[in-house]
Amino acid sequence: MITSYASPHRASQSESLFPTDLASIIQRVDEIDPIGYGRSRNFIDGAVTRLSPYISRGVISTRSVLDRTLARGFEPYQIEKFIKELAWRDYYQRVWQAKGDAINADLRHPQANVANHRMPGSVIAAETGIDAVDAAIRSLYSTGYMHNHIRMYTASITCNIGRSHWLTPARWMYYHLLDGDWASNAISWQWVAGAASNKKYFADQANVDRHCYTSQSGTFLDAAYDEFGSLPVPAVLQQTTTPSLTTVLPERADVTLDPLLPTLIYNSYNLDPTWKTETGYNRVLLLEPSHFAAYPIAANVLEFILALGRYISGLQIFVGEFSELKEILGGGEIYYKEHPLNRHYTGSEESRDWMFSVSGYYPSFFGFWKKCESELKGSQLSLDL
Repeated sequence: MITSYASPHRASQSESLFPTDLASIIQRVDEIDPIGYGRSRNFIDGAVTRLSPYISRGVISTRSVLDRTLARGFEPYQIEKFIKELAWRDYYQRVWQAKGDAINADLRHPQANVANHRMPGSVIAAETGIDAVDAAIRSLYSTGYMHNHIRMYTASITCNIGRSHWLTPARWMYYHLLDGDWASNAISWQWVAGAASNKKYFADQANVDRHCYTSQSGTFLDAAYDEFGSLPVPAVLQQTTTPSLTTVLPERADVTLDPLLPTLIYNSYNLDPTWKTETGYNRVLLLEPSHFAAYPIAANVLEFILALGRYISGLQIFVGEFSELKEILGGGEIYYKEHPLNRHYTGSEESRDWMFSVSGYYPSFFGFWKKCESELKGSQLSLDL
């Protein structure tokens, strides 16, 4: 069934931190400090962009961010760290393109020393005893945001010290993230856990204190790096559970679509307000129950998605499966953007706006980046000529 944006909207805490109108989003892009980002991004007060929710949801692309940043006069060599971080997002998507559902299992190596396939209850409750991590988890629940460095700390504590397999906690974190990109999230957790990298990632208490401005001692992170692999699971991480992750989709309401018009399919990964802005289309935000059963999201994440959709003129919401929508449209033209979770769609598929043309599977980011770097240098040479 289809519903429209008929009810009034009140900004949530998530939306106050991450505005959903395009003008504010573009302003955020134009205010990026890409040089400062390279120097300070690992600190919780660093010059991070907070663009990831908009990139993940397809509102803006890595390519558009790069183009606007270079247009401000920055040279690629000055902002290489910034460009590489954008490239990481494309890299994860390219891996997902190539590997499909294989990213839902250990990608390169079996995760070593797994004791359970659940996760510590203390992580869910934000009661690990690591102050910076606990504060960040509480903030994640209310804002949908967590600094990338603390995501790594959380994954290391859960998987490498608590010895939980990465999949369940990765689903838990994805559930709460406004920027929930399953490829980026799942493969990052695997990288920390050693399933998509050649070694596990650990951070000691001094590392956490330095980047988060805390001053703790005597925690289970107070150990030498070469000791972490052999330490017993701390008592605070021993009780494990499986989090309850359920998405409640909007209520259904009947709306009539024009079967004579072509239809543009939007979803939680494609909310581009600049896509085919000319008139003469049905515009449908497709919310498939089967998708959200497999990849559930929290209520504030769903509200963020719906809020972004409010800025797409004429967009209506269809709560149901693609096959149901197609039957309603009765053979009319359908357009959608390529994505690994769209493979069951039929119609005219359009490419996403990639930063580089490099595609296919690269086991490491380094190999992928070398190809991208060569392309970037080539494009700059062409511009200089």
